[in-house]
Amino acid sequence: MGGPGFTVRNFMSALFFKRFLQNPFRIASIIPSSKALVERVASKIDFSQARTIAEYGPGEGVHSRELANRMSADSQLFLFELDPAFSRDLERQFADDPRVHVINRDATSLAEELARRGIAQCDYILSGIPFSILEIKKKRALLQDTYDALRPGGAFIIYQVTNELRQHATFFDRAESEYCLQNIPPMFITVFQKAQTRNGHARPATSRIPVQRTA
Repeated sequence: MGGPGFTVRNFMSALFFKRFLQNPFRIASIIPSSKALVERVASKIDFSQARTIAEYGPGEGVHSRELANRMSADSQLFLFELDPAFSRDLERQFADDPRVHVINRDATSLAEELARRGIAQCDYILSGIPFSILEIKKKRALLQDTYDALRPGGAFIIYQVTNELRQHATFFDRAESEYCLQNIPPMFITVFQKAQTRNGHARPATSRIPVQRTA
């Protein structure tokens, strides 16, 4: 289809470029994440422990595909994609994978979507959405919602052009950043950690919903 040089990746990149032109402030880059960035972000996740993962703004799915490839059979991946074209394409990509749930809604609906499925909290939350363009109150509210949605010991992993989010995410217990030059544009990868305990006591789960894991 489309000649011998045509690949699914070519199609995805064309879609990404088109959506970037239509929504340049919502989509952080003109091209999808590089293989090097995808692998470095995925390396921050302990897939032997990760049963519930959420991703904000997966776009055309380069990170999502890597997550799905590494996830165990009983894990679940929730993809929150507001762009309808990207959302439809993600649904096509993962149509045969019951572990992956594509949600055409804002990331602020994470807690509601988890509750609807009887899941208390996430093990990891991943995001490439450009937080720097969000209004300050919305930015901090989403950070707080993200923190609350993580289990004790869980992590929020972001890749961003700037590292300004660290000054707002002060309620996380630890943050570690590194710079990935092997991407256009180069990206900061930051892991915000939620501690297992505080003051020597185990953290209680913030959700009152009983944990239920489904395949």
